[in-house]
Amino acid sequence: MSKKVHNFSAGPAILPAEVIKEAAQGALDFNNIGMSILEISHRSKDFIDVMEEARSLVKELMGFGSEYQVLFLGGGASMQFAMVPANLLVTGGTAAYVNTGVWASKAIKEAKGIGNINVIASSEDKKFSYVPKGYTIPTDANYLHITSNNTIYGTQQHQFDKSPIPVVCDMSSDIFSRRMDFSKFDLIYAGAQKNMGAAGATMVVVKESILGKTGRKMFSMLDYQVHIKGESMYNTPPVFSIYVSLLTLKWLKKNGGLAWIEKINDEKAKLMYDEIDRNSLFTGTCAKEDRSKMNACFLLKKPELEETFNKMWKDAGVSGIKGHRDVGGYRASMYNALTIDSVKALVDTMKEFEKKYADSKVTA
Repeated sequence: MSKKVHNFSAGPAILPAEVIKEAAQGALDFNNIGMSILEISHRSKDFIDVMEEARSLVKELMGFGSEYQVLFLGGGASMQFAMVPANLLVTGGTAAYVNTGVWASKAIKEAKGIGNINVIASSEDKKFSYVPKGYTIPTDANYLHITSNNTIYGTQQHQFDKSPIPVVCDMSSDIFSRRMDFSKFDLIYAGAQKNMGAAGATMVVVKESILGKTGRKMFSMLDYQVHIKGESMYNTPPVFSIYVSLLTLKWLKKNGGLAWIEKINDEKAKLMYDEIDRNSLFTGTCAKEDRSKMNACFLLKKPELEETFNKMWKDAGVSGIKGHRDVGGYRASMYNALTIDSVKALVDTMKEFEKKYADSKVTA
């Protein structure tokens, strides 16, 4: 039997074991029809049922009514960097963006290729180590774009003020991780591969009333209204990824929904950050009030001990905590399916490391 691996990968990320097991069965024989989910028609009743249930569960878990439409598309969240302004930025108008890291920066870059962009707040001055607050939202902008969680820098927006203009939010790395008033958002998009399923599908939830106002001719594949009319099947959708998303959403609902997973995520984050703050050999990288409950970034105070620590956490079965090159150090991604036992395994390793090497002045 293989050794237990504690998967802290930033994405594609850990999935619930029962979801992987059921998805594997579906890849062999879906619904006992003698065919794989990978080979059936996306127009068949079997897959249409998958799509309809997945879209329905998104609405149920987030509390959305009929004024919102749910789409499952391809192209990743990066495709949404272009689709959002293409669908919402009025010709001659302006969109407001908040820059909190790499992904927000990329969204800004793509939007500038379509129209006028006003970056109304940014944390770039301190290497994206905090989330901007207290900025003024221009009432004449077509929409405000924000990123709720920043995987690379380990920051997360915890409060969302009411906006006088439509709000677009990239929730790729913290979707379905906590309760909130989702009605504050007019469009939410998220890649599936963090909290929602396997890489390949992107979920979009959009208030239909904000669409069709740009005055520009749209490419069909970039037009939300075309995809809404086609019920997410204007073209062949990423079938297997959507199926895994459905299984993950069912797992979430079965266990108690967002209230259930929020409690677990809070416990994991507290355990992790308490150790980072307590341990004399480590330090956090961002403002404490803006720390992400999904991605804890931290540095080793004694870089000469890096190889020693790396060996210890690998020997403990920990995987995927190497930090992003823009930040360095370590990043523990604690998405929904990661158990608190895995966080304890990493924390215990950090404690053992301190006990052995806190007073060390040379590489062990």
